[in-house]
Amino acid sequence: QAQLAESGGGSAQAGGSLRLTCTVSGLRSDYINSAYCMGWFRQFPGQEREEVAHLDTDKSTFYDDSVKGRFSISKDSASKTLFLQMNSLNPDDTAKYYCAAHLVCGRLQEASFWGQGIQVTVSS
Repeated sequence: QAQLAESGGGSAQAGGSLRLTCTVSGLRSDYINSAYCMGWFRQFPGQEREEVAHLDTDKSTFYDDSVKGRFSISKDSASKTLFLQMNSLNPDDTAKYYCAAHLVCGRLQEASFWGQGIQVTVSS
């Protein structure tokens, strides 16, 4: 069965950058390249998960308005890795971040596969 695991989180100062990495096991690289929509969510304390960004198999992207121009999603299918480059961080970005995969981007909230989540904390 497929497993996703996030890394690269931690602490940053406001205005700084972090890059999150999601490594995938149990899926062929061609599935990652051509079959699965992959994306990132974040969860603030006491709230539901919210979609941050996703990358479809046709290379189209989605970004939540709160991160447009600051975050960038990408993947390396050969290494089965998904990235989220986070620049110009602010304290409102403090949350637990999850990567996810689903065959349909519109249903990513009900992802077939979720990572365990990783904390990002941004100080002012």
